[in-house]
Formats: sequence, C-alpha cells, structure tokens
Amino acid sequence: MPEPHIPDGYRLLAVDAVASTNDEAKQLGMDGAPARTVVWARSQTSGRGRRGRTWVSPPGNLFTSVLLRPQCAPVVAAQVSFVASLAIFDMVTKALGEADKVLCKWPNDVLVDGRKISGILLESASGTSPTGASVIDWLVLGVGVNVEHHPDIQGPQGSTSLLAAGALDYDLNTTLSDYLAALDIWLEVWETKGFALIREAWLARTFALGYSIQANLPRESLHGTFSGIDDDGALILMLHNGDRRLITAGDVFFGQEGDSNAAGN
Repeated sequence: MPEPHIPDGYRLLAVDAVASTNDEAKQLGMDGAPARTVVWARSQTSGRGRRGRTWVSPPGNLFTSVLLRPQCAPVVAAQVSFVASLAIFDMVTKALGEADKVLCKWPNDVLVDGRKISGILLESASGTSPTGASVIDWLVLGVGVNVEHHPDIQGPQGSTSLLAAGALDYDLNTTLSDYLAALDIWLEVWETKGFALIREAWLARTFALGYSIQANLPRESLHGTFSGIDDDGALILMLHNGDRRLITAGDVFFGQEGDSNAAGN
C-alpha cells in the first residue's frame, strides 16, 4: 500500500487512535500550530458529528481534521463546509470512476446512490481585529468518510461506504491523498476567487432544486421548495404561501417535485 501523498505546505500528524481528531487539531490551533496541519487517525473513540451526534469510527474509515487560519469573519469561515463537500465529491467520484451517482446535499453531506458517505464538522475560535471586528483565529475542518464500513441506518437515505458502493481497490492511504489533493485545489479557489465559484460548483453537483423539502429548525419545522443557496451559503426556501426564507442551520429532508410531503432520512 503506497504511503499517503500530502500536498506541499501541509503537515501530517498520523496516530493510531484518538478520542477525536477535531479535539487534537483544536489543541494544536490553540498551541499556535501552522495552517494546513492535518491530524489523521486510524480510529476514534469519541468521534462526533454536527450538534454533538456520535460518529461511529471503526478502523478502516477515514478520520481527519485540517487546521486552517483563514483570517476572515466567522460567517465567511462557514463557507469551508461547501469547500470540503466539493473535495469529498471529487475524491468519491475518483474512487468510483463515475460521477453520476455522487451528489451534494445541503448543508454538507455527500451522497452516493442517495446514501450518506461522509460527515463534516467545522469548529473554530475567533478573536478581535484592530478595528474591533470578529475574526477567525483558527478553524478546524473535520471530515469522516466511510471507506470500508458504514452504519446500518434505515430509511430512504441511509448510509454507504466506498467499498459497498463498488470501490473495491481503493485503500485508506489513497483516500486521504485524494481528499487532501482535492481540498487543496478547492481551498485555493475559495481563498483567491471567493465563494461565488464554490457556490456555482456546489449547485452543479447538488440535487432536488425545485423539489419539496422539510427544514427542521430548533423551534419550528418548515415546508417549501428548495430554490438554491445564497451568496453566504444559506439555503433558500420558498414556502408554499409564497414567502422566502433563508435557512442557515437545520436538518433538511427532501421529498418529490410538487409534493408537500417531505421524505425522511
């Protein structure tokens, strides 16, 4: 098995097992480690996803966190989840040898044949600029990809792995190499050309535009039509009464075109 290839300017810290690669990278961020430091673990004992959900982390899957220092406002840093989605999309597409079955789902899922194959978790700390504005001090981009294993999740979406999807000869080191190579490319696009091109690329790889969705928010559940994402990455929801809502955080479930009954996860 070839050793993983790391792009120029990246620093790899490989460990057998940790509680969470994000926790390790966060500590490195607080300790002053340089941007593009990568923590890679063979397994995690306390992996987590968005909103503190457990992320099952057996050996054989990819668990990695990249430390970034983008020097931007927190709302702008949140765009990195779309950058990561595009990198995972490219890596999965290369592994499977085809793009038709791979799609992005808001806010940060990548699906293969409609089943979730990865998870993304952003965590950050911010400080204050000389002008008094809030600026990101460090940003940790945590990514988990199901390579050999996936949880048995029932329902229309469910989950899958590269192995289950047909990538029989795709090893873990290659997964890491291809993900970091794609991430480096998309980060360069974001840093030099802004979010507009990231948004355009993501929309070209998503699905369900014009379809009915249900958005579960902390205090309400909304039904409407998925009409894209705005210039900051918020989901544009056209309610059935004609009102337009922007969703910045929540769980989204997709239904059928013209159908007000959303499908479940």
